[in-house]
Amino acid sequence: MIFVIVLAAIAFIVLSSTVFKMHPLVGLLLAALGVGVFSGLPIDKLAETIGKGFGELMSKIGLMVILGCVIGAILDKSGAAIKVADVILKLFGERRPAFAMSVIGGIVGIPVFCDSGFIILHKLNQIVAKRTGKPLATIALSLSGGLFATHTLVPPTPGPLSAAGNLGIPDSIGLVILIGLIVSIPSLFLSTWFAGRFAAKVTLVEDAAVEEPVMIEKLLPPAWKAFMPIVLPILLITLASFAKILHFPDELTRWLNFLGSPLVSFLLAIFFSYSLFPENASQRMMDCFKSGIEHCGTTLVLVGAGGAFGAILKETSLKDMVSEWLLHNEMSGAYLLAIAFLIAVFFKTAQGSTTSAMVLTTSILAPLLASLGFVTPVQITLVVMAVGSGAMIVSHTNDAWFWVVSQFTGISPKDTYRTHTILTGLQGIASFVTTMVLYLILG
Repeated sequence: MIFVIVLAAIAFIVLSSTVFKMHPLVGLLLAALGVGVFSGLPIDKLAETIGKGFGELMSKIGLMVILGCVIGAILDKSGAAIKVADVILKLFGERRPAFAMSVIGGIVGIPVFCDSGFIILHKLNQIVAKRTGKPLATIALSLSGGLFATHTLVPPTPGPLSAAGNLGIPDSIGLVILIGLIVSIPSLFLSTWFAGRFAAKVTLVEDAAVEEPVMIEKLLPPAWKAFMPIVLPILLITLASFAKILHFPDELTRWLNFLGSPLVSFLLAIFFSYSLFPENASQRMMDCFKSGIEHCGTTLVLVGAGGAFGAILKETSLKDMVSEWLLHNEMSGAYLLAIAFLIAVFFKTAQGSTTSAMVLTTSILAPLLASLGFVTPVQITLVVMAVGSGAMIVSHTNDAWFWVVSQFTGISPKDTYRTHTILTGLQGIASFVTTMVLYLILG
């Protein structure tokens, strides 16, 4: 019964915004209440659970979104985004900007949450699109596809890292990284092709495609300064992620974890950015703060609503029911990989979070793997890949990633379904097919 309730809730979320023209916030909250009531959760606790879910996700991503918006405004108003675009286009050539953005996304998505990576780079999308004449939606979808490919498959992002830990191979992270990179490659090329083929005619909402500011070349900042607001947080987050894996000294690890937290690394990037304004730096930075904060309100509201819906689902009996079904249905080999993939698909589509879907799925599978014949690090790594592939499918309105891409690009929810949601589904399928091929070779 709970499966029917959840599927009905997902259908309602989609239809409420696309057919009934409700604001997505209303659709998500009504769906959360509906799941809670019909699944038998205590009615007097529903409002509290929804508020808690909203607040918990805000505590994780809220400040990151705000500070990321400020960094985006800094890149825009200082001319740094123009300089970065110049360097990238000279490196890759102006004929392949979509592929360039996919590759950049794939690299950035390894250590950094795809949400924060997209927020940091969203102004770069606009400048590259303007410089090359390519549609902004094509450039943005290429970047988001690249970020998502490695975010779900390659440690040290929390999803695959937690999955490897849950399945008992925390000492084989290097293997997970290697195989994750291989599995993510088809997804990178797919995102470039899909964005070029299907995103070109997407109409953006008003004021989304900001005009490139007219700046004299000599007034642009040096390349190293222009890249620093982007590179500094990415570098610090990467160092913090690898500190534990490479067994850095404890004191150094503590400092790197502090400096590499999204909050501190973003603040350091903002502090450095004062040097991008040679005149009236304080006033120019104040303008950046005002502009950045003004543009992130809607995104924060929708991200929190997705967290509220996910919190209700976590209170239901979904996890226990799936675990019990697996115990009574012996699976092995490729069948187990397929089941792991489908379970992750269900959890991802139902509750929105890729990381949560991977954690939930692997916590169910962990006690069963040995009895089902998956014992070697390579075999277990392929389970991580199957789960990661499933956790890509699909990003829709209960997922913060959906709203980050939509709001920071200016794509309407309806068109975001037609592009971003379909792309995440195709990426998951492509990654799973690659995983199965590797199983036939290595398993």
